[in-house]
Amino acid sequence: MNDHAPHAPASAADLAIDPQRLWDSLMTLAEIGATDKGGVCRLALTDLDRQGRELFVRWAEAAGCTVRVDAIGNLFARRPGQDDDLPAVATGSHIDTQPTGGKFDGNYGVLAGLEVLRTLNDAGVRTRAPLEVCVWTNEEGSRFVPVMMGSGVYAGAFTLDHALQATDREGVSVQDALQAIGFAGKAPAFVDDGAPRFGAYFEAHIEQGPVLEDADVPLGVVTGALGQRWYDVVVTGQEAHAGPTPMKLRRDALQAATGLMQEVRKIAMDEQPNGRGTVGYVQVHPNSRNVIPGRVTFTVDLRHGDDDGLSRMDARIRGACASLQAKGGVTVSIEQTVYFPPVRFAAPLVNAVRLGAQRAGLSHQDIVSGAGHDAVYVARVAPAAMIFVPCKDGISHNEIEDAKPEHLAAGANVLLHAMLDRAGIAG
Repeated sequence: MNDHAPHAPASAADLAIDPQRLWDSLMTLAEIGATDKGGVCRLALTDLDRQGRELFVRWAEAAGCTVRVDAIGNLFARRPGQDDDLPAVATGSHIDTQPTGGKFDGNYGVLAGLEVLRTLNDAGVRTRAPLEVCVWTNEEGSRFVPVMMGSGVYAGAFTLDHALQATDREGVSVQDALQAIGFAGKAPAFVDDGAPRFGAYFEAHIEQGPVLEDADVPLGVVTGALGQRWYDVVVTGQEAHAGPTPMKLRRDALQAATGLMQEVRKIAMDEQPNGRGTVGYVQVHPNSRNVIPGRVTFTVDLRHGDDDGLSRMDARIRGACASLQAKGGVTVSIEQTVYFPPVRFAAPLVNAVRLGAQRAGLSHQDIVSGAGHDAVYVARVAPAAMIFVPCKDGISHNEIEDAKPEHLAAGANVLLHAMLDRAGIAG
């Protein structure tokens, strides 16, 4: 490991991050909220989140940055540029986790960005445009909803007031939680209210899926993100005794609901390669061994790479619900709870990521994100792109989440050169 002393590379092309320093930073942050199984539980706006935020602020200030905190608690560590009036070239992600989260989801994107700034400091390189590293509030949505809260407020997906009034299961509001941990900032949180608009935004992230590992490719050039529609479905029949009630006279809500659940899979399979369909939550009432179920509540998660495809999937699940009800015996209600349109990231930024991979001699492939990320909201108000690196077995949102140090370093190096491509080097 080097001593991080400043040095001047032969050229910008020779710049490279310090892999050990990046890894050490990730492992140090992972100690805050560490679980017995090797994961991390650091829910948004808890005292552990405060500790993680304060550690990031200390590291950012040690790297010569000023740190801005906005009204929803987003953090922005700014490294000045030669022309500080230019829009910043930004990167970042989140440091809140799932209750049984891992060391890399979100945290990697934040600390890869910090490592970019440290690397430029070591080399004495000044950029023309300023650089910023963002820590977005409550991306996971484990404690508060909506998910991706900080970036959503920034992009105007929902209002600051709506986000501040959200409460957790104990009735604690976001506003009160921000006050309690000391991160209720004063800076504007929404771009149309005066929050600075980025010139470009990059987000490095573990893939959270198995595609890159399966292909043995160390880097994914993310061209966009799948659109999403989520639904709550309730099928209502009638409870009755399992013994005396003949099969043909039953109004069995569970048997009817399972037909819809199978239809979800069929809808997704008919929209390959980017169609996705998931039933992730099921509640059966009264859930008794010898009672015919009278009500089943379940969720449907549909995803697609283009909005026309997502609309086709929407029409089919609604049609299946209507058809089931028309047969009689049960009633069916379906309510859409979430809609994220598909996102196509900015071509110049995607090309900057691809060029960075080529310059580094890394095999890479284009990939579409199946999950939502802060970059999806930021893309509504600024050019954005993402960089994926593999994670072991495609597992994330799990304490055993893992990634190879060499893959993390490769992604951070591509991030470094993509940001330099957009920010420029001062003359």
